[in-house]
Amino acid sequence: WAASRSPPMLAFASSPLSFSAPALARPAAALRGAASMGLAPPVEKSQALPFAERPAKLDGTLVGDVGFDPLGLSNILPIEWMREAELKHG
Repeated sequence: WAASRSPPMLAFASSPLSFSAPALARPAAALRGAASMGLAPPVEKSQALPFAERPAKLDGTLVGDVGFDPLGLSNILPIEWMREAELKHG
């Protein structure tokens, strides 16, 4: 590679990338229409992983809760116990 050019992979890694998520929220009128047709409301997405569903027990009441639970531990262990363990060992 010439001194003025970087290898393709390095150029890709250093180039600015912009990703924009599609609008996930539906207008309120559409939600009312879906409810009247017997359809379930849309699933709330996780703030940490926008492509994943927000875990039911992670409702944002704890500090720093953005819905990150890729292993599903909030379904197995009590949230309060995991919080204390993280504070103790984190």
